[in-house]
Amino acid sequence: MLSRAAASLYWLGRYIERADFIARLVEATVRLDVLSPRPAGEDAWKSALAVTETLEAFEATGAALTREEVARFLISDPSHPGSILRCLSLARDNARAVRTALSREAWAAVNGAWLVFDRRMSRLDPNATLAIVEAIKNEARGFEGAIHRMLRNPTTQFIRLGQAVERTDDTARLLDVKYHILLPEGETVGGTVDRDQWTTILQTVSAVTAYRWLYNEGLRPANVIDLLLSRSELPRSIAASTEETVTALNALAKSMGTQGEADRMARNRHARVARTRTGDVIAGGLHQHLVAVIEENAQLHVAIGRQFKFGP
Repeated sequence: MLSRAAASLYWLGRYIERADFIARLVEATVRLDVLSPRPAGEDAWKSALAVTETLEAFEATGAALTREEVARFLISDPSHPGSILRCLSLARDNARAVRTALSREAWAAVNGAWLVFDRRMSRLDPNATLAIVEAIKNEARGFEGAIHRMLRNPTTQFIRLGQAVERTDDTARLLDVKYHILLPEGETVGGTVDRDQWTTILQTVSAVTAYRWLYNEGLRPANVIDLLLSRSELPRSIAASTEETVTALNALAKSMGTQGEADRMARNRHARVARTRTGDVIAGGLHQHLVAVIEENAQLHVAIGRQFKFGP
């Protein structure tokens, strides 16, 4: 496989995963905003920008920090490189570059997600926002299903590798920012707003039902952290995504005979994640642990580019 084709497939996986994550983040934030008293709702939108590392970029626009302005910025701002619109546009460009390697269903899902924005609305009220992110999520699920029905060859392996790397980064950033969001004055730990914020985390990674199945207690922050860090049963957990990264790289090594630095880094990381205990992470500093996860994931991304010769 040519390196430029491998790069397009890898980035196709990353951009589709990123668009789906931002859609889920916006959806969960809308619900938190609607349910929460001020200023908790405003803080929720500020934290959504922090999760996506776009707070400074949003402030540079001069727009007010309101639900409608932040939602528009994250969803459909064509000048913002991290918006869902731009992610899907880049995903479509990469899919077009490898069109003959994709199934008709996979291409239709990528194209359908991008075409969602042909139905833009002049105002993104809560219902309109939820409608557009639901449409994007549906197309992302369609793409995921199409990839699973394709041949298990380097095409799908590079896409799955991109998805796994992106998922690790997204989950770590979500947990880091949401864990450190300050409660509004007068609100207590364990109160309504605090519980809503933790529920928002679970909603963003589609884990509300999974949490209830795996934990007998009520909603406890330590359990949410454990679920997102260490439970490989949850597809969007860090444990699951690091395992998926190893699986994709092993498959590529078998089919292409290419093995190197990225494989070693991915295996070592997964072994370390498997040994990690949530209580130790919390005691030692969750923020420091997640920053290390994000940095190591970025280093792995660079190593993948070097190994398959398509650059960072």
